[in-house]
Amino acid sequence: MKWPIFFILLISGSLVHAQKFSFPKLLTQSDKVTNLVPKNWKVLDSAYGDLNHDKQQDLALILEYHQAVDEDRAYGNYEIELIRETQKPRMLVAYFKIGNKYRLALQNNDFILRSEEGGKMGEPLKGLSIEANKLSLSFEGGNEWRWKLNYQFEYLQKQWNLVTANNVYYNKDSGEMVDKQYDFVDRTIKTVVGSIFKRNISNETEEDILVFSQPRTLSDFKKPWTWEVTKDNYL
Repeated sequence: MKWPIFFILLISGSLVHAQKFSFPKLLTQSDKVTNLVPKNWKVLDSAYGDLNHDKQQDLALILEYHQAVDEDRAYGNYEIELIRETQKPRMLVAYFKIGNKYRLALQNNDFILRSEEGGKMGEPLKGLSIEANKLSLSFEGGNEWRWKLNYQFEYLQKQWNLVTANNVYYNKDSGEMVDKQYDFVDRTIKTVVGSIFKRNISNETEEDILVFSQPRTLSDFKKPWTWEVTKDNYL
């Protein structure tokens, strides 16, 4: 009689170990901000501002889970390049303020870089803000060669479109720099090459037409560095 019990326990333990982490389903609305944060999650950053052009103070949050779990994260093409990492999951969340209630407008489980994804610089998350009806996110990381990524999303036609972005790649010692500034509304890309220490003195600037087939949204833009906007240029 001991063997069946042993195998049941063994199988049960294996199933628990193999169980994949599931992101919570957030409250669709609440009149209290404290109710919007699910159990075992904490607020890393927050911002208030008008996101849907109704002159109300909407709310954006970056949430982090309380413990590290196994996650499949994207590098390059999200369809074929997944790397399993053990880290604390994060979510980007936005609520529209309608009357006296906050109503869920966005839950993205992929786009926010995790704490281990900044290289030797450590935490890559550098900022969340709402300005001029746009949701802005900033990241930074690297080692000797470092990078800065800035994104602005706007709620248009019931989706969160990427409207501008900025990608700076530089050497912390020499100051050698390439700064690419993308405008997906005017469809332009400005490239600044030179030194991060002498930005307005001897740097060279070139502006080109930005060609892309479809705008990126937060529903299909899985993670920073996964969109090859133009050849060898990633965001």
